[in-house]
Amino acid sequence: MATRSTKSAAAKTTAQPRTPARTKAPKADSTENWDQRLGFLMHDVSRLRRTVFDGLVRPVGVTRSQWWVLAHLARHDGMIQSDLAGVLDLGKAALGGLIDRLEAAELVHRGPDENDRRVKRVFLSPKGAQLILSLTGFSHEMSERMLEGLDRAARQTLVDLLGRVKSNLQAMKIKLDADGAAGSDDD
Repeated sequence: MATRSTKSAAAKTTAQPRTPARTKAPKADSTENWDQRLGFLMHDVSRLRRTVFDGLVRPVGVTRSQWWVLAHLARHDGMIQSDLAGVLDLGKAALGGLIDRLEAAELVHRGPDENDRRVKRVFLSPKGAQLILSLTGFSHEMSERMLEGLDRAARQTLVDLLGRVKSNLQAMKIKLDADGAAGSDDD
């Protein structure tokens, strides 16, 4: 009888699915996961900067997107509207809406291109140029507060490193765009 119960116990043991021994997930140290942490950090810094900047310019009555258009025009006044959309990575319709609102507020005006009547150029108005001077002060103050505790050398290093990261990402985007264009020919 002892044999039967031993066989029965063995049958029960083999019939039950085996669960693997639980192993603890390895703890990620800071060197293993630096790229993910860097991505989150860059995203969080960017998001917080946008939020703070929105709060600073809200009393002036300009959105961050509008400021971005104005600031770019301050450096490249008279850009072709479609080129401006490309530089700001906005759709033509989205930029058109922003420019419509800026034009209604008399901060910009559209004008024809000297060589091609179909092309519209976007120019800062005198009122827009004055607003840029005012907002530049907000932006400078915010940058100073944001970089508090970093000396001149650390600030330059930060700018250099972020410039390198941006350049690397731009090269990756160009390659992805080229690969996507090459892939669409096969369809």
